[in-house]
Amino acid sequence: MPTNGLHQVLKIQFGLVNDTDRYLTAESFGFKVNASAPSLKRKQTWVLEPDPGQGSAVLLRSSHLGRYLSAEEDGRVACEAEQPGRDCRFLVLPQPDGRWVLQSEPHGRFFGGTEDQLSCFATAISPAELWTVHLAIHPQAHLLSVSRRRYVHLCPQEDEMAADGDKPWGVDALLTLIFRSRQYCLKSCDSRYLRSDGRLVWEPEPRACYTLEFKAGKLAFKDCDGRYLAPVGPAGTLKAGRNTRPSKDELFDLEESHPQVVLVAANHRYVSVRQGVNVSANQDDELDHETFLMQIDQETKKCTFYSSTGGYWTLVTHGGIQATATQVSTNTMFEMEWRGRRVALKASNGRYVCMKKNGQLAAISDFVGKDEEFTLKLINRPILVLRGLDGFVCHRRGSNQLDTNRSVYDVFHLSFSDGAYQIRGRGGGFWYTGSHGSVCSDGERAEDFVFEFRERGRLAIRARSGKYLRGGASGLLRADADAPAGTALWEY
Repeated sequence: MPTNGLHQVLKIQFGLVNDTDRYLTAESFGFKVNASAPSLKRKQTWVLEPDPGQGSAVLLRSSHLGRYLSAEEDGRVACEAEQPGRDCRFLVLPQPDGRWVLQSEPHGRFFGGTEDQLSCFATAISPAELWTVHLAIHPQAHLLSVSRRRYVHLCPQEDEMAADGDKPWGVDALLTLIFRSRQYCLKSCDSRYLRSDGRLVWEPEPRACYTLEFKAGKLAFKDCDGRYLAPVGPAGTLKAGRNTRPSKDELFDLEESHPQVVLVAANHRYVSVRQGVNVSANQDDELDHETFLMQIDQETKKCTFYSSTGGYWTLVTHGGIQATATQVSTNTMFEMEWRGRRVALKASNGRYVCMKKNGQLAAISDFVGKDEEFTLKLINRPILVLRGLDGFVCHRRGSNQLDTNRSVYDVFHLSFSDGAYQIRGRGGGFWYTGSHGSVCSDGERAEDFVFEFRERGRLAIRARSGKYLRGGASGLLRADADAPAGTALWEY
């Protein structure tokens, strides 16, 4: 399977939370560091880099400033170094409860403190030197076993998760990381949690909670008994093994989960590659041959469609569309035009893709009519986490409205009908638009929202009023944006 950006390991970004539940923050003014922020935003986001010297030391880089954390011999700390020097080298010492201790490698002292009284001068570890890791990446991803090179997915028949997929195809390969009580749960696409004995349960009980450990840029999940998740047996069943130290078998990569979609043409049949290389609207069922992985180019905003048979849609002679390309090129790129609940696709020849009388797709139309419009359905987000420019979308405490600037997130449930989505939140209430553009989450009746996939990994959500949902200065979700840009785009 060609890469072409299809399998991209996520760069692990995270926040560090101290014993008083405050985040390590890198300030622009004076390049000072403190632990005063109550939530995880850009200034609180860090990246762990290996030391170029190939030792066991690591570097901590602020993703906000692009500069490195350093500790001098007298204990003073700053985030000023543009290039990592000797004082930027730290050792990560995982503790039994999963928290980290950061030790200056050249000076041997421990990093910690509270508020703006941070230093790296402690000679012993106290609660002030303990840091919890809070991932800053979008929590919905694919999980790849490093040792087996197989993807984890839900096996409904066996009632388990297993690392046995050679590609992350279909909704079963989606995992959601849930952060709670300084630990993580692994949530399957059907909203169950993985317990350390391999069972799937409906509640995040203690044995379904794990502490994260990093090793050579990979992730390990440690259960409450100090054992690590690993694929076990010929089937690759995911459960805690015997090891109390992570080896290659216990390591995983997180990979970006690209949208997978199905398209329905004007004849109410699914677009498919079931009957050969020609892309045709001729199927009644929604299976692998009718599922396409959609990627949007960040510069051109055009998209590609990759089939389960291993080829991209591409423009061929006389305007035909075939799923035969192994590399992304001009002819595999399609411009999307959003037309209410439908989408039109324009190929590289400047013409629109239409459904011919025999069901085959061809880019031969100069104008958009019924045969040029398709219903596009996102299939691998039955549960949804939304993140905007200021943070995650989450229920506001004591209210039926939604915050858009939180470092924690709520998981919402999606249903689909005729080109639109219905969003259901905590307690089963539906999202709906109220007065003056407010968005509420306790509706008894579902309101239709249209998803427009505008950028790589980001979508716009249009309400029935025609306005787009955005995050505002108040931190509340509102349906009052005129254009799908800026705060009206959501990472999903």
